[in-house]
Amino acid sequence: METKTAFAQGQLKSLVERIERLEEEKKAIADDIKEVYAEAKANGFDSRIMRKVITIRKKDHAEREEEEALISLYLDALGRAPDTASNVTEVVVEAV
Repeated sequence: METKTAFAQGQLKSLVERIERLEEEKKAIADDIKEVYAEAKANGFDSRIMRKVITIRKKDHAEREEEEALISLYLDALGRAPDTASNVTEVVVEAV
């Protein structure tokens, strides 16, 4: 039984250390991304809009269309002009 326990302890330690290493790498990457956004802002770009563009680019075409349809539906239900929001999304998507 002690052999199994020692093996499990070693395995657990190895897994925890790998996770810790990956968390450090993740933090370093997050810091790098933050620096790029700061650089973009310093060059006159709106980082908030850049984040939205990146979010849109991550989605496939069908997912974007579905989201756009739902936004339009919700805006209709609220009595707002859905074409305005839809056109903005289309412009951003086309630019991407």
